[in-house]
Amino acid sequence: MAASRRASAGTGPSPDWTKRPANLAQALTGELVARIVRGVHAPGTPLPPEPALCESFSVSRTVVREAVKVLQEKGLVQVRQGSGTIVTAPTEWNMLDELVLGATIAQDDGITVLDDLVVTRRLLESDMANVAARVADGEIVERLRVLVDRMDELVGDPVAYADYDRAFHDTIMRASGNRIARAVVRQLESQVINTSRYTGRTERALCVASNLGHRRVYERIAFGDPEGASEAMFTHITEAWLVRRGGPGEPVRLRR
Repeated sequence: MAASRRASAGTGPSPDWTKRPANLAQALTGELVARIVRGVHAPGTPLPPEPALCESFSVSRTVVREAVKVLQEKGLVQVRQGSGTIVTAPTEWNMLDELVLGATIAQDDGITVLDDLVVTRRLLESDMANVAARVADGEIVERLRVLVDRMDELVGDPVAYADYDRAFHDTIMRASGNRIARAVVRQLESQVINTSRYTGRTERALCVASNLGHRRVYERIAFGDPEGASEAMFTHITEAWLVRRGGPGEPVRLRR
């Protein structure tokens, strides 16, 4: 009964906590991140006090303090003298953090966060395609050609096609030499690569259309056309996402 009251009050653990985790501080951090993102602990309000968290999760003060420290590092809370640990506004959260981004995507009932993710990816990859067209040597161009040709053969196998699709984009990102932009794109995609809302529709005709976009990007890079490569990548990512998301039309947020 006491556990039920704690859960309904927003201080108790989720059902995932029923099997006691090996790393308590890490698990408590993940639990609190999820609760903050879900709005159980709203921005501007304090987290439950330390003793309450210790009791609810059957952990020590050391575990709670370690978890709160990590939440601070992620931008989710601020410790204020005399006010306790206060949840910050979403604008302060580190959205590139794996736990924060994953929880935000899981919580998003629509595709707003995914739209933002695609916009970010599109901007970064368009710029990297521009650079790749300036610096790519014959080996890179040949590798892209082989990948595009192979994808033409795999349009009926969406799983295998997706592997080559990622390899194509990663080849361009590597060729650009922009390690930070590549790391951001890879981090963003790692959170959504296996979610149905991101992968969307995968029928053969859509793979065919997608690879036409890949081929246009490849051709612009092969011809050493930076602006053309950038525009082709921008268009490819936009059109592929609009088809996968299955929406009635292009949302304003996806326009240049």
